[in-house]
Amino acid sequence: MAETRPDRLISLDVFRGITIAGMVLVNNPGTSPVYWPLDHAEWNGLTPTDWIFPFFLFIVGVSISISLGKKAVTTGGDGTSFGTYSKIIRRSLSIYLLGASVSILPFFQFQATDAPGVLKLAIWLIFCAALFVLLLRKFLLAGILCGIGLLGIAAMNLAGYNVIGYDYGTLRIAGVLQRIAVCYLVTAILFLHTTWKQQLWISAAILLIYWAVMTLIPVPGCEITSMNDKACNLAAYLDRLILTENHIWRYGKVYDPEGILSTFPAIVTTISGVLAGTWLLKRRTDDDSAKRFTASYEKVAGMFFFGAVLLALGLIWNSWFPMNKALWTSSYVLATTGLALLMLGCCYWLIDLKGIRRWAWAFEVFGANAIALFVFSGFHARMMNGFRVMDGKKSVSLHGWVMNHIFLPIAQPIDASWMYAVSFILFWLFLMWLLYRKNIYVKV
Repeated sequence: MAETRPDRLISLDVFRGITIAGMVLVNNPGTSPVYWPLDHAEWNGLTPTDWIFPFFLFIVGVSISISLGKKAVTTGGDGTSFGTYSKIIRRSLSIYLLGASVSILPFFQFQATDAPGVLKLAIWLIFCAALFVLLLRKFLLAGILCGIGLLGIAAMNLAGYNVIGYDYGTLRIAGVLQRIAVCYLVTAILFLHTTWKQQLWISAAILLIYWAVMTLIPVPGCEITSMNDKACNLAAYLDRLILTENHIWRYGKVYDPEGILSTFPAIVTTISGVLAGTWLLKRRTDDDSAKRFTASYEKVAGMFFFGAVLLALGLIWNSWFPMNKALWTSSYVLATTGLALLMLGCCYWLIDLKGIRRWAWAFEVFGANAIALFVFSGFHARMMNGFRVMDGKKSVSLHGWVMNHIFLPIAQPIDASWMYAVSFILFWLFLMWLLYRKNIYVKV
């Protein structure tokens, strides 16, 4: 186990690991149906799967207060250097482009291109390797690998195969990483220039205004504006109007769960993490410890208290403004922020106060390279679905073949589904452990 550094909040790393492991788990079911905790609510409602993304944004907020806290304290934001702003912007842009790359790579349409599957897969893997070493700041090697991948595409063309390029006219503009990038950018700059009280008032204003505009402003072309209608709500309308239907989530068709208007309350989720981080960094006046983080029962009690209060307020508000992950409603923000505080409080109590860490080893491994895990496990899942193999006389995806020959013969479909998901996440635990034991950390 890695040594505990005095300037690092291990409970936050573990919480990050739990969250990203949960995200990968629910994103990769073997088949349908799945047990309800492993699936999103159909529309309104809240399942454990719906906790995951707001937890991640909350963690981003806590990390902002930790990484930028000294600058905000010493300069009040006004004396922040150009380098700090450029770092924030550069990191936001990198995360956004990383999210876009998940859709764009390998620069051609895998199934529509008629070249041999093994050749197409090899080229895709080369591009993934190029992206990985690029994230490790090995720019020359990344360029070489990218060049080899492009030469592979050219070779397929020269060999007479019909290579269908990626259709940028359908590129999804929004997305999970894209939302993280925007929330990080806005919240980091806000953190440098506001006090915690101002952040609290800004958050309250956003949630109330969002409630008002979503319930009071009529949607053009709809007889009735209703949150219960996936098309006839203001957030969905703005996504279709501004992003256009070609650039929103294809499974949503008429709305994007990471769309424009719903990003505003998502920023509040990130601000809530900043407020929690500010609380965790707070020191008692009699504390002369050299450690940056001083564990105390006062802090864990505060997280439990405010977590329970926010969860209760979210449940109450749900009666007028239903919890909805796709629309990121105000009640959803309060409830999931409350749950995030309770979860972080539990991790903080067990790890930072009690020193009980052995159970959390796997989550420390996942949390050390969270974004890398999300991105490259996403590529893995796409490859499993895109690569075709013969199953008797018919062609099926590699994913389908694995389910048909390994999991479905030994379990009912609903159990085979979670068994596949658990196997998937255990495979990635092994890969992440290889990086962890070599002290390789992918930073964005």
